[in-house]
Amino acid sequence: MRRFFRSILPCCAAVLLLAACSAVGEWETCSGIVPMKERSNRISIADFGGVGDGKTLNTKAFMEAIYEIQHLNRSGGTLLYIPAGVFLTGPFNLTSHMTLYLDKDAVIKATQDTTNWPLIPPLPSYGRGRELPGERYVSFIHGDGLRDVIITGENGTIDGQGDVWWNMWRQRTLQFTRPNLIELMNSRAIIISNVIFKNSPFWNIHPVYCSNVVVRYVTILAPTDSPNTDGIDPDSSSHVCIEDSYISTGDDLVAVKSGWDEYGIAYGRPSHGITIRRVTGSSPFAGIAVGSETSGGVTDVLAEHITLSNMGVGIHIKTNIGRGGVIKNISFSNVYMEKTRTGIRIAGDVGGHPDEKFDPNAIPIVQDIKIRDVWGEQVLQPGWIRGIAKSPFTNICLSNIHLNGPKSPRNPPWKCSDAVGAAVKVSPSPCTELTRDQSGACFSPF
Repeated sequence: MRRFFRSILPCCAAVLLLAACSAVGEWETCSGIVPMKERSNRISIADFGGVGDGKTLNTKAFMEAIYEIQHLNRSGGTLLYIPAGVFLTGPFNLTSHMTLYLDKDAVIKATQDTTNWPLIPPLPSYGRGRELPGERYVSFIHGDGLRDVIITGENGTIDGQGDVWWNMWRQRTLQFTRPNLIELMNSRAIIISNVIFKNSPFWNIHPVYCSNVVVRYVTILAPTDSPNTDGIDPDSSSHVCIEDSYISTGDDLVAVKSGWDEYGIAYGRPSHGITIRRVTGSSPFAGIAVGSETSGGVTDVLAEHITLSNMGVGIHIKTNIGRGGVIKNISFSNVYMEKTRTGIRIAGDVGGHPDEKFDPNAIPIVQDIKIRDVWGEQVLQPGWIRGIAKSPFTNICLSNIHLNGPKSPRNPPWKCSDAVGAAVKVSPSPCTELTRDQSGACFSPF
């Protein structure tokens, strides 16, 4: 029998991660769908020759450990323990019914040798790599078709060492789309918690075609000039809960997506039932975003108790002609932002296209957007709402919003076009498109 690394792992993990969210807005915390598993079967990466000296390549050790978990098929699954140390490794795949558990002083660090980084097919809802045509580099930690997976620990670190990838992007020497730090596809019952994620080559945490996913108590860090290092991107996924986390990256902190133009329309899998609560962070781009890849549709999103600083845009809903899809029933409340370029932006002219095959008649629909109880300081421009002439944005409801900042006659506080809605207790006063209707129906409870 393999040696066991510790007699007891901290039992607090069981109370840190309870569940993914249920229907939007039911509870102040997400609970009930993904129960935390206390794995009685445990192995250590050291049992497979893992060496945490920051120099030894541990790819084989990770692959052998996860292979054993996959084939042990033990009742209740197996926990893979990463002890203190810096474990350098290439990309590896997770398996179902496993917990990846990091000691507080553990670091799983990606190799910067990109020459043998594996390639995988593009996502069907994107039709090609997000950055370049063709295949894409597999994520550092990857999984497809998994069930009952937990990534947790004592705030250990997963480090993507992304600067080598960022430099290739800047120098235009990339051959394929960069790898995400973590991507789980076609999976369900996923918990990610109590881990620090840093320096992702591309997007940090990307659940795509997933259901019942919870991300809680995570810290996500990347330099502000790191390109496209989104924090958490639920993509064509349902019943996703993101809570109690700090994110500071070079792109959107949280961005809800559902596929790209004709490929996303054909795949037809929406994102819905997304809850985002108590997220704090900073970025030169958006705090909480929907889009711009929304071709499968995005509905029933709730974001509340969000604290943002040094932002490009606080709240951003973005789509474009050719996207198609419906963006509906999106609610934001209790948002505080400071030192922000634009407080609220809802735009129908954002984002490029995968190729020339996109349908210019695929016009997105944006409706039932409720934003209330928002306070901002040092906000340069309160709001910009730019709909689409063939499909004006409707039922845009603003309530109790105060975005303070410098006044300039050359820069009107609000800019609006092709949008219809209502506004109550909004300062500076919004554009006339949002002040004609003062009926109470727009401001019913979320």
